[in-house]
Amino acid sequence: MSISIRRTTMRTRVTSLRDGAAHARGEILATEEPLEVRAAGPGQEPIRVAVTMRTPGHDFELAAGFLVTEGVVVAGDISAVAYCEEPEVQQFNVVTVRTRLPFVLGSAERNFFATSSCGICGKAALEAIEVRCDPFPSVGHIDAATIVALPDLLRARQSLFDSTGGLHAAGLFDGLGQLSVVREDVGRHNAVDKIVGAVALGAPLPPEPILLVSGRLSFELVQKAAVARIPVICAVSAPSSLAVTAADALGMTTIGFLRGDAFNVYTHPERIRFEKAA
Repeated sequence: MSISIRRTTMRTRVTSLRDGAAHARGEILATEEPLEVRAAGPGQEPIRVAVTMRTPGHDFELAAGFLVTEGVVVAGDISAVAYCEEPEVQQFNVVTVRTRLPFVLGSAERNFFATSSCGICGKAALEAIEVRCDPFPSVGHIDAATIVALPDLLRARQSLFDSTGGLHAAGLFDGLGQLSVVREDVGRHNAVDKIVGAVALGAPLPPEPILLVSGRLSFELVQKAAVARIPVICAVSAPSSLAVTAADALGMTTIGFLRGDAFNVYTHPERIRFEKAA
């Protein structure tokens, strides 16, 4: 099937107030469209698992990463990802993830509807989103100077943000600050899922991996990083209380208010190598 490229932005006209006067001008907006995520095993009809609002682009990664971070499938069990080929549906807004083993939604079944602002809504209970993975060992040391350099490195690769000013970003780095994968989306949760999906579909997880997210640090972002086996997660804004509690229990290092040459370490600071006082 021939696949066309979906538009990540759209042009519009706005009336802008500048210096007390109205001016008509062009504006570029980030595209937001629904994506239906389906899953199926060998010979099975696809089952709808979730609907998320996202910016088109890296849809296969988003679908795979979402299913992995929500514990619906295991990364190594994914055999193929494709757009829907049914003529009666919007094929580029429906993605099916195929698994090597029969797919059973089972006890994980719930009505997923992800908005670009708050992530997954409609979970039956807090227990349904608990992180199910082993704690991280307390190993590795990352220089504080490496951490403070990350936002500028990520910002330099945010091409869609430059055009629209309306997208979140996530970046995957190694312990020396080398940027490996960058993804943008109207939803910060989606940007992280796209990175997790990239790894699930074959991109290598760098040594001593670090995840940097724009905006605040929520419990669900900690959960997604934990499932992807990323022990260090940084944000330019504040973490939530549940994010800190979960990260502490999992042995993860959480960093917030990463701006300029300053940041706060909320959990497991032993991974960060600070400069010695003079």
